[in-house]
Amino acid sequence: MRERLFIPTGGAPASLGAVALAACLGSPLMCRAQAAQAQPAPSTSTSGVVLDRVVAVVDHHVILASDLDDEIRLSVLDPNSAGKTLTRERALDQLISRTLIEQQIGQEDAQAAQPPQAEVDARLHEIRTELPACVRENCATDAGWNAFLAAHGLTAERVYSYLRYRLEILRFIEQRFRQGIRISQQDVATYYHDTLLPQYAPGETIPPLEQVAPRIEEILLQQQVNALFDEWLTNLRQEGDVEVVDPSLESSQGQAAGAAASREPNQGATP
Repeated sequence: MRERLFIPTGGAPASLGAVALAACLGSPLMCRAQAAQAQPAPSTSTSGVVLDRVVAVVDHHVILASDLDDEIRLSVLDPNSAGKTLTRERALDQLISRTLIEQQIGQEDAQAAQPPQAEVDARLHEIRTELPACVRENCATDAGWNAFLAAHGLTAERVYSYLRYRLEILRFIEQRFRQGIRISQQDVATYYHDTLLPQYAPGETIPPLEQVAPRIEEILLQQQVNALFDEWLTNLRQEGDVEVVDPSLESSQGQAAGAAASREPNQGATP
């Protein structure tokens, strides 16, 4: 795996979680055994403070409790999460899906999915200047950005690697599912008359079909890509070897909602 996804920044602590991870590299059976041991008896420091613990194993890859904390902190960067708190169950669901997707990227064409640095830089600029939570904190300035990061327990390096990883997944989805999809002019016209026009109140200026046709085609194309991806991810989760070790998080396993964490929907009702 090219990017550290599930080990806390700064290295894994000397805990049962780290032991389980090492065991996974050599023996899947030992991986399960170590993970099972880690749940009821999480590692503690000499002062009795819990350092970390295994919460799930996905095809021999360990997800730690600290990874859930990291995912929850990073959720502030999601424009769709404004005013919402990411639960630990939902965070685990997202991490399970991403692990399965990352494995598929590695098996297919990892190099092609790598986003160029300019694309990551552009996304970072967009976050700092357009994300509502960032706009309120004046993240366009270095002082405001640093204050925002500190307030949410993040670092500039962690945010950058997270954005790069998100773009990698988006590129993979586009490359794998977008090719071969064709949107007919009839489909565009139907969307225009049945979906777009009813959104305009009487007396409002309605754009002609010719003007909005390209945007409607993009919306329909993205909807089909999303549908194909969701079906693929559902099958991937059903076929994957996923074991939730923490009983309090078992309800999250198998939820299809994890797909939303792996891409940023860009379709909308109004072009």
